[in-house]
Amino acid sequence: MTPILLLGAGRMGGALIEGWTKAATFSAADLIVRDPNVDAAAFPGASVNPPLDALSAAKTVLLAVKPQIWRQAVADVVPRLAPDAVIVSIAAGVRAADISAAFDGRAVARVMPTTAVAIGLGTASIVADTAEARARAHALLDPVATTVDLDDEEQMHAATAVSGSAPAYLYAFIEALEAAGAAQGLDPAASAKLARATIVGAAALLGQGGEEPAELRKQVTSPGGTTAAALAVLMGEGGFGDLLPRALEAAVKRSVELGG
Repeated sequence: MTPILLLGAGRMGGALIEGWTKAATFSAADLIVRDPNVDAAAFPGASVNPPLDALSAAKTVLLAVKPQIWRQAVADVVPRLAPDAVIVSIAAGVRAADISAAFDGRAVARVMPTTAVAIGLGTASIVADTAEARARAHALLDPVATTVDLDDEEQMHAATAVSGSAPAYLYAFIEALEAAGAAQGLDPAASAKLARATIVGAAALLGQGGEEPAELRKQVTSPGGTTAAALAVLMGEGGFGDLLPRALEAAVKRSVELGG
C-alpha cells in the first residue's frame, strides 16, 4: 500500500505522520507529501513536493486538504496517478461519490479521525465503497486510533459531530471550568492545573475500565452533596441534555453543507 501520497500535511495530515512515526508503522521513505505550504525540512526522509511525474508511484492517496479546496488540490494530481491507486479521504463532509468521480472512478474510503492520532490515541470512523478501500483505511488508522466501521455514508455526518469535532467540545468545557474556578477565588494557574489534571485522570479511568460513564458519574456523586448540586445545573433544564443535541445538530447541518 506504499508509497502513501498525502495531499495536504496540515494539522491532521501532520498528526497522522507523527502517529505513524511513533508507532513505527510507516517510515518517512514510505511518504510522498504534496503541500505548497510545508517546508521539506519538517519531513526528513519523505519525498516533499516532488515533480508531478513522481506521483504515479503512489499506491494510496490520503486526501487531507480542507474540504473547501479539495477539487483544486486534486486537479493536476489525478492524471498522474496509477489506475489502481486507492483514495482515503479525511476531508470533512465531502461525499465518496464526488471524490471517486474526481479521481476517475478509483476506490474511495472516507475517514473522520481525531488529532489524537498523533499520540496513538485517536478515534476514526470509516466508510468505504469497496472491501479493498476499507482495508486500506484500516491499515492507515488502526495503528494510531480506535476505529469504527459505519454501514452508511449518511452516518458520517453524525460521526463527525460525535467524534471528529468532539475534542473541541471538551477543550471548550475545560476552558470554561478553569475560568469558573478562578471566578470562585482560585488562582487562575491553580484552577487550570486542577481542571486539566482532573479531566485527564477521569478520561484515563474511563478508557481503562469497563464501566459505563453513567456508573462512573454515580460513583462520585453523593446524594445531597456538592457534585449533585453542580450536576443539577449541568444536567437540568438548559444543561447538557439540551445543549449537546443542539450542538450536534449544528455540526451535522454544517457537515451536510460542506458536502454540497
